[in-house]
Amino acid sequence: MAVYSMTGYGSASQGAAAGAETAGAAPASGGTVTVDIRSVNGRFLDLSLRLPDDLRGLEPALRELIGAAFRRGKIELRLTPQRESDGAWPQPAHEQLNRLSRLEHTVHSWLPKAAPLSVHEALQWCRGGGPAEKLDDVALAAAQAAIAALTEARAREGARLAGILMERVGHLRTLVAQAVPLVPAVVQRQQQRFLERWNEALVTAGGANTVSAEVLQERALNEAAAFAIRIDVAEEVARLSAHLDEIERLLKRGGELGKRLDFLIQELHREANTLGSKSAALELTNVSLEMKVAIEQMREQVQNLE
Repeated sequence: MAVYSMTGYGSASQGAAAGAETAGAAPASGGTVTVDIRSVNGRFLDLSLRLPDDLRGLEPALRELIGAAFRRGKIELRLTPQRESDGAWPQPAHEQLNRLSRLEHTVHSWLPKAAPLSVHEALQWCRGGGPAEKLDDVALAAAQAAIAALTEARAREGARLAGILMERVGHLRTLVAQAVPLVPAVVQRQQQRFLERWNEALVTAGGANTVSAEVLQERALNEAAAFAIRIDVAEEVARLSAHLDEIERLLKRGGELGKRLDFLIQELHREANTLGSKSAALELTNVSLEMKVAIEQMREQVQNLE
């Protein structure tokens, strides 16, 4: 299953077949409907439809189409019809002309001085008095094509974002691997410092110190052990690795994963913070800072995933 971004754009145009004939009227001319649909990231599915007044009745169907295709994102759909009759003269039907003649005769019977209709006025009346072109089916077909185009665009962008996230996951795994051997080395250095400090204390005290060297050395080792417990990051490293495994699994599975990834990114940041707070060496501090930078980069990308 693909990974989808919430950012994308799609457009489609659909034309109506000309020549459809209505009883008692002239054959209807064709028309074209253009649908533009764009989306940006959002916590939920937020729809905005811009429809002409004569196609407002399509709003429920359009909302259903969009809701079936997408789960999250701020989506705007704009529908623009273009009727051929808008710029072309109509072909009057016999029934229209007969009705117009009867109306003109009635007017002249009451207003004998009224001017007769011109050809231009008669054609204008036929244009306005003819049945409105029905473009509902054309508009829905164009909307379906535009939604499909937007889905493809979101899939392409999602694949690019998934690649960036997988790269960041690999970088974090490298940083975790760097952090693991640093703790024992730090503990060993600190143990040596404790021993040196106790030895200096023994030399300074001379014979006045009633505590034996063995006892002082044991105290130094105990303090080193307590220090090792305080700075142990094995638990944080294990959780970091588990979260990275889950992120990689979700990215490979695809589908609707933005909210789950956002939660995992928060957990990664928490573990990196804890690792930094336990840091007793510059090397671990640097690793923690690099982790935070990589995690923040992942957070920015995850905000765009559906």
